[in-house]
Amino acid sequence: MARDRTPSLRRARFIAVSVTALTLGGAALAEIPVSAAGKPRGHDVSSHQKNVDWQQARSKGAQFVYVKATESHTYRSPYFRRQYDGSRAAGILRGAYHFALPDKSSGTRQAAYFMEHGGHWRADGRTLPPALDIEHNPYGARKCYGLGSARMVAWIKAFSGEVKRRTGRRPVIYTTTKWWNACTGGSRAFGADHALWLARWAPTPGALPKGWSRLTIWQHDNAGPLPGDQNLFNGSATTLKSFARG
Repeated sequence: MARDRTPSLRRARFIAVSVTALTLGGAALAEIPVSAAGKPRGHDVSSHQKNVDWQQARSKGAQFVYVKATESHTYRSPYFRRQYDGSRAAGILRGAYHFALPDKSSGTRQAAYFMEHGGHWRADGRTLPPALDIEHNPYGARKCYGLGSARMVAWIKAFSGEVKRRTGRRPVIYTTTKWWNACTGGSRAFGADHALWLARWAPTPGALPKGWSRLTIWQHDNAGPLPGDQNLFNGSATTLKSFARG
């Protein structure tokens, strides 16, 4: 996902008319066009998108959205509240996400900051579980934020533990297969109880990060008909609502 405070780098983008197959741990579902109503469509936004027209997003098929709330332990998106509340008012299921900077402070501290500034969850059937965005370092050349795999796994566990303590739910983990396998050493410690939100801008999700046998959300492109990044939920609309309720 694009960071808020500095211009994002233009990254390679795959423009696909249709998704040939949604691959889950080696198994493939039937052909799924990106625009198909069968898989709930969603998106994610940050301050880059500013004042979103939520009714228009819904009219274009948005059923869910993740909204950036915080980054590290010091940054809050100035557009979070209006985006978060606006999407709900339009009838779109919404959740909040935190952009992790593991080299700045502990996982516990960043999770607490996230919870205190929009990341909390409630079982109202309209709020998605909080999400942790942990991926490549956008602010420097230090691979994996300078953390070894054991320290990175410990950081994620600390973040997850604090979210669970405060909300009763484990966070969704947003990542890429390449980053995860390199920076956590291919940790299998999270797949059993953390939903996977996979980022891969390509016609198919490809190989999943180690530890997961299925994905829950697939971010398949960084631009499209909906504001921000484009996502598909791996299930039905009923399953999406159940996922929100917990």
